[in-house]
Amino acid sequence: MSDATEVPVLQPKVRTEPVQQRSTQRVTLLLNAASELIDENGIDGLTTSDVAARADSSVGVVYRYFPNIQSLLRALAARNMQRFTESIFDQIGSDSVEWRRTLDTAIDTFIEFNRSEPGFRALRFGDIIDDRFLEPEFSNNGVLARAFVGLLSEKYTFQPNEQILFDIEVVIEIADALLQRAFILDKRGDPRFIEAARRISNDYLLNHSELPEA
Repeated sequence: MSDATEVPVLQPKVRTEPVQQRSTQRVTLLLNAASELIDENGIDGLTTSDVAARADSSVGVVYRYFPNIQSLLRALAARNMQRFTESIFDQIGSDSVEWRRTLDTAIDTFIEFNRSEPGFRALRFGDIIDDRFLEPEFSNNGVLARAFVGLLSEKYTFQPNEQILFDIEVVIEIADALLQRAFILDKRGDPRFIEAARRISNDYLLNHSELPEA
């Protein structure tokens, strides 16, 4: 790995890349329809015909962009990841004294996505289906760790390294396990597990990371 860690490009993967605004809008409509259906019925019940009907389209149009349900789910999971990381990036400041607040921002964003983003609680970043759903070379949390380190390095102008990446991935694994548990039985998230995720992951970040000192 090089010294620099870049935010991975997580564009939804489709069979035919849309080049016109109308095609781009059609893909968005299909993904929106899929997310709504997942929110209502879960992943297992999702079909191309239901997606087509909800998007006021045809099955042929669905297949034009997504050859199967798996590719559609992968595109939706990638969009979830992209929206999630962009939301964090937009919320955090560029002052280096604020870097320790970044993890709380990420946790708050994850909670909000679970509560309000259609289909997110059921699909998340695809790890519900396969822990290497987005990229075969890394776990989903590994992809998220690389994106998160990329955000930090851009905002706070430091050079990431393997140890920083490892520390962030450990923190994400800790928070992910507790936050996943928080939303299993409670759609709003069990506050005890949310607080545990915040406390334990922040403690690890503060005491084990090599990120710039405040």
